[in-house]
Amino acid sequence: MENHSYAGCRFDQAWIKAVAITADEKEFFVRLGARIAELRKGADITQVQMAELLRVSQQTINSWEVGRRRIPVSALPAIARALAVSIEELIGEEPKPGKRGPTPKLQQQLERIGQLPKQQQRFVMQMLDGLLAQASR
Repeated sequence: MENHSYAGCRFDQAWIKAVAITADEKEFFVRLGARIAELRKGADITQVQMAELLRVSQQTINSWEVGRRRIPVSALPAIARALAVSIEELIGEEPKPGKRGPTPKLQQQLERIGQLPKQQQRFVMQMLDGLLAQASR
C-alpha cells in the first residue's frame, strides 16, 4: 500500500480515500452553502454578523457559502439557530405536513436577539422599551 507524508506525518492511501470528497458530496456542500447564503440574506444578516454569531471568520462563512469548504456537521445546529430555521429547512428538506409555515420575521428577530450577549440584549430591550413608550403617547 502506497504511503504519503505531509508535514512529517505519514498517511496511507486508504486514509486519503476516506477523507476525499465525492462529486455528490461536493454538490451537496455547494447547494447547502447557497441555501445558507439565501437564508442569511433573507434574514438581513451580513457575513460578518453571521461569523460573529458562529464565532468563526467571515472568510469561513464565505468559503461555506460558495462551497469551497465543507461545513462541519457539528456547526449545523448553530447555523440553523442563527438563521431561525430548522436543520431540515437549512439543508433544503421539504417541511413535514402539519407543521406551521415559516416563522414570522418578528419571531426570527426575537430569536436572533436571544443569541446576542446579555449586555447587547439589555441594550436592544432598552431601545424597544423607549420606542414602545413613545408610540403609546
